[in-house]
Amino acid sequence: MSSNTRNTATLRSQSGFWRRAPAFTPTEVDFAFSNDMLDAFDEPATPLPFKDQTDMDVSNPTTEPPQSISPNTADPKDLSTQPEHRESIDPGGSAEVNSIGSPASSEKDPLMQKYHAVLSAANIDLEQLQKLSWKGIPAECRGTSWRLLMGYLPLNASRRELTVQRKRKEYDDWVGQTFSRGEDSLDRTLWHQIRIDVPRTTPGSPIFQSQRIQRSLERVLYCWAARHPASGYVQGINDLLTPFYYVFIEQHLPQISQYASATNTDSNASALEALLGSLDDKTVSAIEADSFWCLTKLLDGIQDNYTHAQPGIQRQIVKLKELVARIDGPLAAHLDSEGVEFIQFAFRWCNCLLMREMNLASTIRMWDTYLAEPNGFSDFHTYVCAAFLLKWSAELRKLDFQKIMMFLQSPPTESWGVKDVELLLSEAYMYKCLYHNSPSHYSTGNSSGRR
Repeated sequence: MSSNTRNTATLRSQSGFWRRAPAFTPTEVDFAFSNDMLDAFDEPATPLPFKDQTDMDVSNPTTEPPQSISPNTADPKDLSTQPEHRESIDPGGSAEVNSIGSPASSEKDPLMQKYHAVLSAANIDLEQLQKLSWKGIPAECRGTSWRLLMGYLPLNASRRELTVQRKRKEYDDWVGQTFSRGEDSLDRTLWHQIRIDVPRTTPGSPIFQSQRIQRSLERVLYCWAARHPASGYVQGINDLLTPFYYVFIEQHLPQISQYASATNTDSNASALEALLGSLDDKTVSAIEADSFWCLTKLLDGIQDNYTHAQPGIQRQIVKLKELVARIDGPLAAHLDSEGVEFIQFAFRWCNCLLMREMNLASTIRMWDTYLAEPNGFSDFHTYVCAAFLLKWSAELRKLDFQKIMMFLQSPPTESWGVKDVELLLSEAYMYKCLYHNSPSHYSTGNSSGRR
């Protein structure tokens, strides 16, 4: 191993947090995300061409048949919603979790019509919602859809309001009990770490630089850690909280999207604070509680990603390395010859779900698909990491160790938009179809790889 490798500290102090119960795999390798294709959603779509597809070594593929819908770990009776309009929201109640946009807005939009049909049912067809969500969720429907896909909202409309009120009250009671005696009564080490990490959360978005939002994030993280002493808080959980928080704020303040990645100037900060100030305490409390419960749902089943030695992430990295070696042998050989260990860059990719490599809007679009995909935050994410690395293959094969590490720690994704993310997801799904549950395809002995 080269001296550069020995001098590069691996990111072993972090942890990761993703593994979900099976939910949905598209019944076709459907990579078309345009509005025209969405109009014909019920018909098989024509796959988009993939970069370097003709150069891929697929001489001996064993294409996995599309997986059938598997039940969520949550009781299917606990996954539902009912439509109400944004203007009818009661900030202190549960109406905002039902917002799906007005019927008028869906009359001219085929995608909104599909969502309106699914979300207006007395009992939600979760399978159909997953199919729609895989291709991306409109902002007007995202908050409700995410709560459903996470298993937080009840399915039956008559149960939803009471369930949400009960869960929010339970969280509010925890906050009151935990913080009623002031900061001096808190675990000083835990509280100190959270107070350090929260200001660093999503630094590209001025929304999360707001003092009011930061105090709210701190409460969520501390309450979660205090109720999960076996694992406790680790760096990275703060990143996972932000997509939920942003999506639930956006339901109340659609105009906040203009600040998601805005430059944090004095004028922007002043306007943003005024906008956030329009949210009353009951609304913030509801957003905070829903974010807590959705974060809890996400973390509940993935203990092996951040227990001692982080075995979940270790398995993902091993699988990623084998997958890249099979698909792109020359790249794998170059990284090996330069002494690059996958754990040196892929640990953060798995730990933070590529959130530090992409902007907030791109992350949220990616989560739409992850929430609809079986084991989206673990297994499918590994294929996304592979597609992400292979995207830069030509550039990386020209670089030495130091430049490779610099490139992978700050890849050129500043200008990425939704279409870039959707292409990445498409390529990841193609790799999953070719290689998932095909252990022989991880063997690198007879792999020629991409040329």
